[in-house]
Amino acid sequence: MGAEIHHLATNQRNPGVDFHPEWVESIRVNRSAVERRIATLAKRRTVKKEWQAAWLLKAVSLIDLTTLSGDDTPGRVRRLCAKARQPVRADLLEALGMQDARLTTAAVCVYHEMVPVAVEALKGSGIPVAAVSTGFPAGLSPFETRLAEIRASVAAGADEIDIVISRRHVLQANWRALYDEVAAFREACGEAHLKTILATGQLGSMTKIAKASMICMMAGADFIKTSTGMEKTNATQEVSLIMLRMIREYLRQTGYRIGFKPAGGISSAKTALQYLALVKEEMGNAWLSPHLLRFGASSLLG
Repeated sequence: MGAEIHHLATNQRNPGVDFHPEWVESIRVNRSAVERRIATLAKRRTVKKEWQAAWLLKAVSLIDLTTLSGDDTPGRVRRLCAKARQPVRADLLEALGMQDARLTTAAVCVYHEMVPVAVEALKGSGIPVAAVSTGFPAGLSPFETRLAEIRASVAAGADEIDIVISRRHVLQANWRALYDEVAAFREACGEAHLKTILATGQLGSMTKIAKASMICMMAGADFIKTSTGMEKTNATQEVSLIMLRMIREYLRQTGYRIGFKPAGGISSAKTALQYLALVKEEMGNAWLSPHLLRFGASSLLG
């Protein structure tokens, strides 16, 4: 696919492409090179003090504010939605000279049961509602049940669907099965955007993470996401670099821009700034937008 596709398609939604096994088989990850790159970035990517507040507000605007607890209630979800509408106190924004900024989080993410509550609470705000789906977090419910779950959340008003892939397809290198699964999830989403959670801490190797990333994009993912936030190992800088490089390669091959979401373990301002700097360094300023970057970092807001 040549440069003319690149120019025609970059601002369009990724429709997915045919399964290309040769793209997948050609992927290799050099762990040492990845670790060296992260170490090099860590030495030189400090945000100047006078810019830190602005960068932190940028990070807030990229958060998918999330509650995924067994004891979630409509009241808790409404409070979360109120925080999404005003994540930073008005007096703090005024002190920073940002009182005119319309600062919200990027989305609110809940289980399916709470989607109607979130939709109602966010009415008129422009903040999308995301629903975790497909048997989150394990992804081991029957296939038709997972498809029905997606459709039900979309019908209830969800704008974005965060699915979990079947890790066994990656661990067994059954790449066609992974492609077919994600393509079916994408079709079930319709107009709702599809975020595919790889659960990278369970995939066994950096090369498998890279291959799974590429396949999810081929199958029509709008975002690729590191983790459910519930694995032993969640987002890491190394894994994020690999996934960003795959996003760049998919852009080169097809012209379509795919979003990235690191999730889990981003619990401090310093860590959030590190991820922002990594994405800026690898992908450029275009990716520092809720359309192409999200954080699973609700703990940043307390």
